[in-house]
Order: sequence, then structure tokens, then C-alpha cells
Amino acid sequence: HNSKDTAEFHFRLQSRTRRGTTMVMIASFMLRWGKAAGVTAIEQGRVTTTRTTTIQRTIQFPLSLSHHQPRRHFGSEADKEDSEKKVEKTKKQTLDELPITFADISRAEVAIRGGVKRTTCELSPFLSEVVGANVYFKNEFRQFTGSFKERGARNAILHLMREKEDQLKGVIAASAGNHAQALAYHGKMLNVPAVVVMPTVAPLAKVDKCRKFGARVIIHGQHIGEAKEFAESLVETEGLDYVNGYDDPPILAGAGTIGVEMIDDVPDVDVVVVPVGGGGLIAGISCAIKTLKPNVQVIGVEPAFCASYTAAMKAGRPVPTPFTPTLADGLAVPVVGPHAFEVARHYVDECVLSSEKCIAL
Repeated sequence: HNSKDTAEFHFRLQSRTRRGTTMVMIASFMLRWGKAAGVTAIEQGRVTTTRTTTIQRTIQFPLSLSHHQPRRHFGSEADKEDSEKKVEKTKKQTLDELPITFADISRAEVAIRGGVKRTTCELSPFLSEVVGANVYFKNEFRQFTGSFKERGARNAILHLMREKEDQLKGVIAASAGNHAQALAYHGKMLNVPAVVVMPTVAPLAKVDKCRKFGARVIIHGQHIGEAKEFAESLVETEGLDYVNGYDDPPILAGAGTIGVEMIDDVPDVDVVVVPVGGGGLIAGISCAIKTLKPNVQVIGVEPAFCASYTAAMKAGRPVPTPFTPTLADGLAVPVVGPHAFEVARHYVDECVLSSEKCIAL
């Protein structure tokens, strides 16, 4: 703790927070071998953070719809009130047209109850002292397969079961690890056949776990893009339903249940910090947080070596992003999901980039 890098790490944390702030962050551990980071919530006088929240701010996007209403002048108070009502109505209609709403998250919360763990937000005394705020971690690594992905996977399978009933032949997905494990495990729990296509770079431990959960594992492709193309080819030939691990609406709604739990555990939260890969996690959480607590800030963090969400914000749509291998390999998604982006851009306040040095700390 006496190194120059650690001192810089502490300085960046302190410079980004007001003393007395409360933060909550999603916490999966961003390890060298690859589990993606978790979520954190922050409230006045308390802070919950993930490692990624220590990152230096590089860009800022005030994306809440409320931030974008133009300033207008009105002839009378009645005109002003009437105009404000119209703005609110338009805003509500816009949000209701998004791929998911808070109603979808509420339904997901009921659907997956009992099938996934209700994790807690725990105070981190060390980071709270360093930052000068109350920092909490939302410990999603305590799910059975070690990842928040279980929430969306179970909700997606249940959604397909309701929609297709006896016509559901099975589910398929391309994943290098966490989503594959979640789909395999909950497919087994719900008696739905699961097929997972994993690239050759997938960790052997995760491949073995998928097989132990009863999934049919296919190793194909040098990277996740090639694995996804092959998986999609099996949708028609084998009559399977593809479940995108970060962009299907039921996946986003499942992730949103984390935000509801964070508000329950830390009701006075000020800031929520969420890691960003394909965008599904922050889309769901931001929708839940902003619906329940509109004044809470939602901040995304993504690796500078694969800044797909930042690139999408600049372009106004998801675009392919050049990337370099990163320690945060669970967040290395070159194109953010279109459904996820459409939701997140309306609710997320800001996205910051994390250097490899900060991730390593």
C-alpha cells in the first residue's frame, strides 16, 4: 500500500467523490483471468464501489432525459404549466417505448425469485475511509455460478417457456464463460435443453462446468464473434431459441432486479457505479434506479482498451470498436448491444474509462 500506483489510486478515488457521499457498485471481481466486475450503489454519507470506480474521469455524458429539455420562455404561468405537462407526457411515452420498462423488471423480480440468490450490499470500511464516503459492494459473485448473469438467463428461459410452451425445443447462446454457465445451470434447473457455443479461448474450467450442468458444449471459433455466428446457424437447423447474454430484453429486465435490491438495501444512495461490456447490466440497473430514485447518479465504467459504449455514445448508435486485449476480458465486447444501448442512453448519466493500470490495482 506504499507504492506510487496505490497512492495515485487513492487520489483518484478521493477526487471523484464528495465527502459524505454514499455509493453502491456492482461487485464481481475483475480478475486477471477474467470475471467481470460488479455493481455498486452510493448514498449520502455512504458509498458502495467496485474497483472500476477508482478510474480517472475521461469523458462525461449527461444522458438523463431530464437533462436535455430545452429552456423555454412562456407567456403565462398557465402556458408554462401546460407545456411542462406536455413535456412530461412525451417523456413518459418515450420511456414506455424502450425495449424494457420498470414493469418488465418488476415481473422479472417475481419470476426469478427463489431461483437466484438475493445478494446483499455490504459496506467496505477500507474503501469508505479512502474515499471519505460510505462505499457498498453488491456481491453478485455469490450467485451459484459466480455471476449476475444468472438473473437474466433464468428470466429469459422462463419468458420463452411462457411464450412457446411445448414448442420450446431448447436454448442456445455463444459465450466464453459466465453467460454460458448461467444458461446451462438454469436450463438444467428448468428442464430446458441448453446448447452453448464457446470459442477456443474459453477457460477450460468454465467449459467443464457447463458440461457438468448438462449443457451440450460446442467449441467453435477463435473469438466470441465467430462462436456467435455458428450458434445463430443452429437456430434454424435445430429449432433452438438464441438467448443473447447482454441484449435480449428479458436479459436486461433480469439485470434490472439488481437495481431494485440495491435501493432496498441502501435507500439513501447517491451514486451507482456499474461495469460496462455489452451494456445489458447497466441498461437494466439504470432503468430500475432512475425509476425508483430519479436523482441518483448512474455511472458506467468500461476498459479504455474496449470502449464500445463510449464509441456508441459518440456515434449515436452501436458501432464496431477496435479493441486491445484487456485484463477486464469479461467486458471486452466490441459492439454494445442495440437494445441495451437504447435503454442505457436514456438513463445513464456518465461513462468513464479505466486504464489497465487501474484495473490491475
